[in-house]
Amino acid sequence: MFTFYEFFAGGGMARAGLGENWTCLFANDFDHKKGRTYADNWGELGLKVADIGSVSTKDLPGRADLAWASFPCQDLSLAGAGAGLRGERSGTFWPFWRLMKAIKEEGRPPRTIILENVCGMLTSHGGKDFGAICDSLREIGYHFGAVVVDAAMFTPQSRPRLIIIAVRDAHLLPPNVQRCFPSESWHTQTLVRAYKSLSELSQNRWIWWDLPRPIARVQTLADIVDNSADTPEWFTPEQVKSLLSMMSSVNRAKVTKAMRYGRRIVGSVYKRTRICKDGKKLQRAEVRFDGLSGCLRTPAGGSSRQVLLVIDGNSVRARLISIRETARLMGLSEEYQLPKNYNEGYHLTGDGVAVPVVSFIARHLVEPILVKASENDCVAA
Repeated sequence: MFTFYEFFAGGGMARAGLGENWTCLFANDFDHKKGRTYADNWGELGLKVADIGSVSTKDLPGRADLAWASFPCQDLSLAGAGAGLRGERSGTFWPFWRLMKAIKEEGRPPRTIILENVCGMLTSHGGKDFGAICDSLREIGYHFGAVVVDAAMFTPQSRPRLIIIAVRDAHLLPPNVQRCFPSESWHTQTLVRAYKSLSELSQNRWIWWDLPRPIARVQTLADIVDNSADTPEWFTPEQVKSLLSMMSSVNRAKVTKAMRYGRRIVGSVYKRTRICKDGKKLQRAEVRFDGLSGCLRTPAGGSSRQVLLVIDGNSVRARLISIRETARLMGLSEEYQLPKNYNEGYHLTGDGVAVPVVSFIARHLVEPILVKASENDCVAA
């Protein structure tokens, strides 16, 4: 029924989320390792593995209903260096945008555009980067709005993301996809502040998107843990002791409390650098036992890899999370083919978009918008 282009495609997680109602006309990523995984799962038809700057409108067939772009987040992330859209990685938004402008000049702009990234985009350079993106959308005739969706609504992973949805024909919107005022469920205070800092022209193009509340998630982190022989090796007792020694008194108290329950409890651990009272930097191990994984990241270093902590009474075990477990946290199916190499697979999943988030946005916003537009085209014809 619908067609799409998938930019910064990674392993095709947006494609997985859109599902069988959608046909991919074109997909692009610069990373050859990710491109190989994309081809393993979706085939090579329409796939171009190359720098986004080398893509031209000749590569893009037809007129797509949707252009999805999960452009790199590193320069917009709070953990990054703060380069924003001027950075080498997040700055790849601009070659993508030149492509959108060019295809609009050819008279075949995508009917909808979705931009997905970290929430740090809202505050990057004092909100100027977010404003620049909104101004860019306005300048080529789109109306737009944004929502913040946490993957934790669907999978046991804390992963809030900003999603900007832009449309060509705002006057044809179904009534149930927009509201007059922001919603506490989908529009954070940071997002509202970012909207207020937009230019008046861009505010006039803004839409407060409305979404239903999803069915409450029942799956927990413990449910995705794999007990097969394919998982990483368990830490030695000495390694577990070292990990626990890196915890603050607050985090160690969480472990002690979990041990008192006398049953199997699964937590997740990240190593983070913290500033002590004396100003010195100290690496700490921080644990959570709320049934959620911490947000998956790309494994640039050992501290970026998430550790599972499994407690059963007095037994405390730990190991790295497996690639299949990270895939489950991203909502990928068990049939999805993952890279054999650990770091390669972790990078693929940690750098992707959560599949059920894509499905949710498509089903409740994009598809109703496109159906309404299609009905109008039929009436006009």
